[in-house]
Amino acid sequence: MAATWGGFINVVALAVLVQVAAAATYTVGGSEGGWDLSTDLQTWASAQTFVPGDSLSFAYAPSHDVVEVTKAEYDACTASRPIQSYTGGSTVIKLSAPGKRHFICGIAGHCTAGMKLEVDVVSAAAAAAATPPPVPTPTNPEAPAASHGPRSPGSSPLGSATSTGSSSSEPPAVDLVLAPVSPPPSQSAADGVGHPKLAIGLTMGMLMTVVL
Repeated sequence: MAATWGGFINVVALAVLVQVAAAATYTVGGSEGGWDLSTDLQTWASAQTFVPGDSLSFAYAPSHDVVEVTKAEYDACTASRPIQSYTGGSTVIKLSAPGKRHFICGIAGHCTAGMKLEVDVVSAAAAAAATPPPVPTPTNPEAPAASHGPRSPGSSPLGSATSTGSSSSEPPAVDLVLAPVSPPPSQSAADGVGHPKLAIGLTMGMLMTVVL
């Protein structure tokens, strides 16, 4: 039991440390505005997510102040019973717990002119649940190899350019196989055949002459 209780305390302490480490200080109005009459303060606040441990930093001119009020006084732009009032031109207010906080400028007419701020502080768990998960970066898979259908009998493996079904007017190329041609007999071989016949003819002529 003691070990279980000790583990629970460690988890709570770790959660507190994480929350403190993640705490942020928000400059009211953002880098482009401030606690003044020209900034759309509520639009700025709606774009933020405040959690316990965060802080609001008000920077303002001496002609303004910061007054924390109830919801009813916020709606009515009155500060007859303020929760807290601040002056001095620089005020940091810690957001210690979940819930809505309301601030106005207590100078007459400034709240109705737009110097009012409602802050919604949500629990760290709710803020985490409302944050969309990161979108994974798409990868570039290798392009699939080109798929070819089965070739019809007699089709060329080189594709449609040499296919028998081509619409070209030229006839398909045909490989000609030529039988080896023997070289003509040399002159010396012809002479070797013709000379004996000439010798026989001369000999027969001579014999006929002698007989006659």
